[in-house]
Amino acid sequence: MSHYYLDASALAKRYVDEVGSDWLRAAIDPGQSPLIFSSRLSILEIVSALVRRLREGRLTAAEYATARDAFRSDCIQEYQIMPPTMAVVDQAADLLEPHVLRAYDATHLATALNAQGFLASRSYAPLTFLSADAHLNQAAAAEGLPVDNPNAHP
Repeated sequence: MSHYYLDASALAKRYVDEVGSDWLRAAIDPGQSPLIFSSRLSILEIVSALVRRLREGRLTAAEYATARDAFRSDCIQEYQIMPPTMAVVDQAADLLEPHVLRAYDATHLATALNAQGFLASRSYAPLTFLSADAHLNQAAAAEGLPVDNPNAHP
């Protein structure tokens, strides 16, 4: 079984067609029973990305509703959505000093590190951090996480 942490830039690729979407969909195929972690903040980021595409005319109203509803369903049924606890926020703040990260990116990295700690405490294989953000992937690798960028798989 594979374990993944997806930030919003990777997660969005499941719901809209972009570079790396096919690869990501195959990697997290529910038929393979992957364990998928993300932050509760991803909910805001994905809905924002979908609404932006709707406003820009890159999604029709029907496509938007389908993607939004699929995402909401997947959050309930397939993803391990982790809250931004005070410990995660504190760790994210600490990650801002050694790494060039935006606040939400630091929160994603802190959440992934907490998910990895959970897996390690149960002797599970490590998770792979998936993001389309090169700076965030660099920081995740520096923190010891295996990383992959869906954009590297066109």
